Amino acid sequence: MLRLFSRLTRQRWLRLLFVLNLALVTGLVIHQIWLYVAEPEFESLHTKEVADIRNQLAGRDDYRFAVVGNINNSVSVFREEIIPRLNQGNIDFMVSAGNAVSGGQQESYKAIYQSLEQLSVPYVLTYGDNEDSDFGSYLFYEYFGPHFYSFVAGESHFIFLDGTGKSSTSWQLDWLERELAASQTQHRFMFIGLPLHNVIGDAPLFEANNYLSDSRLSEGIMRLAEQYEVDSVFSANLSLYSHETVNGVDYVTTGGAGGILLDVDDSFHHYVVVGVNGEDVTITPIRLNVDRPGWWRMAASIWSNIYAFFYVSYPRFLLIVGLLTLLSMRLYRLIFEERHYYPDFDIDPTPYLEKSLRVAMISNNYFPFVSGVSVSVERLRQGLSDLTHQVQLLVPRYRDAWQDDETIMRIPTVMAFGEKREFRLTNPFSARFRRCLRRFKPDVIHVHHPFWLGSMGLWMGKRLRVPVIYTYHTRLEHYAHFVPLPGALFRNLISHTLIKHFSNRCQGVIVPTYSAEEYLRMIGVKTPTLIQPTGIDAARFADTDSDALTELRQQLSIDPADTVLVSVSRISQEKNIGFMLEALAELKSQGNQSLRLLLIGDGPDRKTIQQHIEALGLEQQVTLVGAVPPEEMPRYYHLGDIFVFASTSETQGMVILEAMAAGLPVVAVRSSGIDDVVREGFNGYKTPQNRQKWGQRLMTLVEDKALRDTLGKQAKTFAGDYDIAKFAGAVAHFYAEVLAKYHAK
Repeated sequence: MLRLFSRLTRQRWLRLLFVLNLALVTGLVIHQIWLYVAEPEFESLHTKEVADIRNQLAGRDDYRFAVVGNINNSVSVFREEIIPRLNQGNIDFMVSAGNAVSGGQQESYKAIYQSLEQLSVPYVLTYGDNEDSDFGSYLFYEYFGPHFYSFVAGESHFIFLDGTGKSSTSWQLDWLERELAASQTQHRFMFIGLPLHNVIGDAPLFEANNYLSDSRLSEGIMRLAEQYEVDSVFSANLSLYSHETVNGVDYVTTGGAGGILLDVDDSFHHYVVVGVNGEDVTITPIRLNVDRPGWWRMAASIWSNIYAFFYVSYPRFLLIVGLLTLLSMRLYRLIFEERHYYPDFDIDPTPYLEKSLRVAMISNNYFPFVSGVSVSVERLRQGLSDLTHQVQLLVPRYRDAWQDDETIMRIPTVMAFGEKREFRLTNPFSARFRRCLRRFKPDVIHVHHPFWLGSMGLWMGKRLRVPVIYTYHTRLEHYAHFVPLPGALFRNLISHTLIKHFSNRCQGVIVPTYSAEEYLRMIGVKTPTLIQPTGIDAARFADTDSDALTELRQQLSIDPADTVLVSVSRISQEKNIGFMLEALAELKSQGNQSLRLLLIGDGPDRKTIQQHIEALGLEQQVTLVGAVPPEEMPRYYHLGDIFVFASTSETQGMVILEAMAAGLPVVAVRSSGIDDVVREGFNGYKTPQNRQKWGQRLMTLVEDKALRDTLGKQAKTFAGDYDIAKFAGAVAHFYAEVLAKYHAK
């Protein structure tokens, strides 16, 4: 017992950890999306900063500016040591020689902005490899300005180049030559994020690929720098300090503001101060922590890199940790948790089989609205009551009255729609609904729809801690025309997702046929399933009063020579009635005039179907009977010779079993709800949705009365196996099994 308690406690904590991590990951993903869609907090910073630099240098021939490189990986050094020195060191402005950001992501740009804002002097940035990475080029352009640019301040010309390859080499060199040729200033300084080749004599071998890769650009810069007497060319990217003079031009590489330092003399944290005094230019590296041994500086640099990662990308770090945690928990469950893929035969349902169960049944449809779901719900209610189980029905309130008793609770209607306002949207948050369920104290809740009241039933099942059973009645994808959404979206995605999600949250699912159960497995439903067709009162359909039958035949003006076809369904698009009408029109054109079809039912497309009948010239062959009360249906079945059906939206086709119970053979279009009920050549025929093949099978029965009688008798015997008592007994046994499993957990 103690071990079980420990295991359950561990599972609760793991579940809580999983939920918290999922919430963290979701929040961070939303945060990342927000970073890219939110309005920028700052933009075109160079416009303001350059104006401030010009103001600082106006009318002066002496000034000092600092050059830093590779801020990206030593944010702590830059923030805690370099910025305070610059603010107190009589510096007029600062230039980043490249790699100021740790990467081109939004959060990296926001982080460098927050650091630079602590400076009390203006600043400008060179576009480098890090600024360009991770699609950061457009962010640099938006936040700071163009990738290559220049400005004149005081008696100096400052030129910034793009060494990433993002900009055209020919265009840059042409632009650079025009800038230098037109320059009238005393001094010229150039900045490029990557160091030029052949200007550093003893660079580490592992950094051989960190130079400017475009030799044409590199050689062009050196040529123009010499030609136009450029004072200095500054770059970054390497993890060292270097100052070389080539043909009168100073080439300074300053990589010590960041990067991982090496245990060599030239690798140390630093920045460069450039002093301009009239014609004189001095370049002085300001070294930091030079009194520490090389190994200490390298270790501190590694720590600085780690600090930079957390400082700049902590949301991304947390996102990665969250994803890895979710993955590890998932792997833990897959590998270490015992899973049972076979039914648990140790579960004993006997205690629940021997007691009277309290069953709350919830449906969005019920009488007086006549539908397959209404009939199924009522028959199960009757069957369970006959087995001494207590049933409480919670269904919509309709305008017309029905034979309600204390076991039927009507839920107030919020909205009604349909041609006769037969579809009811109830108030799913009704206090009466909740009070009724709490007062009834059900052992099990049985819902008949995966939405609206069905969803509330599932919610109340969790609150009351009782299992929820769902009966899959309807192929929702065939009802896309009723939903105010794009048909393909509902038909191909939403309907299947809704069924799958709802079914997997229930403790048991009832389906009427094997083909319906196969569909649920294909879309990913894993809930235990009972395959049980809705029962029929076979004895009620077996016989009827002959005098009443004769009277009905006269009332409908049916000629004794006619072969009567009966079809029972809702008159709606998903029932495929137009297919039968067109097939009958083809048979009529072939000389088959004695076929008489009775369409029994009502629905929103009645007017459309009537117009279709008239357009095909079938007024004498087809009669729209309209809705028929359930108690009168046996007469209409016995009036027919053959039952015909074309709907492909059924999960069972309960009317087919009723027709069989009345002794009618069936001709139907093959579909998931028909395939298990109609046995080819035994109780009828099923064809593809092909008018010619359907018509041929129909005429086979029309022209062969002996065959028709044989298949009709076999159909009657077949339907006898679907009696209501068997149906209710199977469902009650399923309740017991689900209850035993539910409470065993």
